[in-house]
Amino acid sequence: MNARTPADHLLQSADALSHISKQWNDDIVRQLTDYIAIPAKSPGFAPDWEKLGFIDTVVRNAASWAEAQKVEGLKLEVVRLPGRTPVIFFEVPGTQPGANNASAQTVLMYGHLDKQPEFEGWRNDLGPWTPKYEDGKLYGRGGADDGYAVYASIAAVQELKRQNVMHPRIVGLIETCEESGSADLLPYVDLLKTRLGDVGLVICLDSGAGNYDQLWLTTSLRGMASGTLKVEILTEGVHSGDSSGLVPSSFRIMRMVLDRLEDSKTGHLLPQSFHCEVPADRMQQAGATAQILGDELYKRFPWAHYDCGGATTFALPTTTDPLQALLKRTWEPTLSVTGAEGFPALKDAGNVLRPYSAFKLSLRLPPLVDAVACLDELKTLLEDNAPYQAKVTFKPDGAASGWNAPSIDPWFENALNAASNAHFGADCGYIGQGGTIPLMNMLSKGFPTAQMMVCGVLGPKSNAHGPNEFLHVPYAKKLTAAVAQVIASMPPSVG
Repeated sequence: MNARTPADHLLQSADALSHISKQWNDDIVRQLTDYIAIPAKSPGFAPDWEKLGFIDTVVRNAASWAEAQKVEGLKLEVVRLPGRTPVIFFEVPGTQPGANNASAQTVLMYGHLDKQPEFEGWRNDLGPWTPKYEDGKLYGRGGADDGYAVYASIAAVQELKRQNVMHPRIVGLIETCEESGSADLLPYVDLLKTRLGDVGLVICLDSGAGNYDQLWLTTSLRGMASGTLKVEILTEGVHSGDSSGLVPSSFRIMRMVLDRLEDSKTGHLLPQSFHCEVPADRMQQAGATAQILGDELYKRFPWAHYDCGGATTFALPTTTDPLQALLKRTWEPTLSVTGAEGFPALKDAGNVLRPYSAFKLSLRLPPLVDAVACLDELKTLLEDNAPYQAKVTFKPDGAASGWNAPSIDPWFENALNAASNAHFGADCGYIGQGGTIPLMNMLSKGFPTAQMMVCGVLGPKSNAHGPNEFLHVPYAKKLTAAVAQVIASMPPSVG
């Protein structure tokens, strides 16, 4: 135990990073290696998750590891509601004066243990469930999104205890339904609300980083609306030579219907209600971030390329202007087709006019747009007045509105910069993210004055949800130490 007294609020940064790095090397990397090997797919991709038992396994492993750390005062339990995925809830009493009074503010640490499905295209020596540690990167599904969060959170609290640094009351909530839209989370938040306390700081480690050279604070998240669009023109497939030209292709009708939603030449979504104005402070931050990251904002992606006359030609982004690149992936609505049905594999494709086409649509929506209202408007837009009186149906999967961070308090801004400089040698960066974390809106509504430390390890080429996903371990070590330092900097709140 460090000999410093409880009256000392300052975390010794170098000592913290050294000790946390050793813990990652000696233990956490091994824990995450075991975690990656377990196909704990989110219930949206594994409806039989309860029977499979993989989610229960990763929850049990993480809970057992956390309890084995013997963090002073830590109480942990796995909470279960009938028919819902489980959550891990932990709490650590505060050591600041008045930290455990009913009116004192609490730190809430969040993460999730469920995973996206396998996806194709992994390197020959890699795979979603075959972890590999190489050049500081731990490859495999879920390590960076977001299995590391519970381990990093406990390690950060453990370091505060090891250095005998005073801290507020801390609680943790680790869910297992995030990749399915956190459908099970709100009932647990309601159940645990009195135990959460008055949350003054949220630490969510499920986000991204603009680079691996500084701490990054997420300032906004896009919303999402998704569903399946299906176009039916026949009851069964027919010979294309006999029917094409007279029977309209379901794929062409699909294109006509999608033209109502998107300008295919530009990718611009046509409904005005799907757009919003970017707030002035976010524009200013985006400008500063664009200066920092430059062309890395688009070069970070694995562009297709081919040889053309002896020179390598790369596919192009929608823009090469850094500011526009940043805004397009954080504040503009975008349509993606993420799956298809009704199409045979190429090797099985005969001369048959298919009876139907179905696309899985995923819309990313600006942070200030109501996703539920968009989903309702989308269904009407796609279904009404179908071309050729085809049967066109849109079946919504769900919607989650985006999030715009609250104004930053001076203490929090100073703490972020101090932690970033201590562990990275640069000020904290501010960046919007294109993904969706439904919990953030819930927490902002429930705790409107709370500061939001939304960070993560998903930096350049980390490729969450896709092939070759990796956790950048050196960055994760520094992020863990930075989290501990920010918690230590939170002012005492005496009820």
